[in-house]
Amino acid sequence: MAWTVDNIPQIKFVNGVEVPLSQEEKLAIVEDWNNQPSEFENSLNVLRDTRNSLLAKTDYLALSDQTMSTEMTTYRQALRDITNGLTTVADVEAVVFPEKPEA
Repeated sequence: MAWTVDNIPQIKFVNGVEVPLSQEEKLAIVEDWNNQPSEFENSLNVLRDTRNSLLAKTDYLALSDQTMSTEMTTYRQALRDITNGLTTVADVEAVVFPEKPEA
């Protein structure tokens, strides 16, 4: 839903007294509310944060002085690909993270 000046609060309370919002205040509220991330964007951001944390826990294995196993390479790639094709909150909620192999 796109917010407009017509569907936002028209008053504010200052020291317990109702005061009409100025046009500038209304426009600022509309801009702020219309720029809020959607529920899908929020859920995708949470998923990415979890994925990034899991990747970070195995980053040391990707250093040049380490030899990463094929299983670990596959695991890390699966984590990087985990957001591919997600288009709804239900898709995000249905994600199952791959199981981490032994390092």
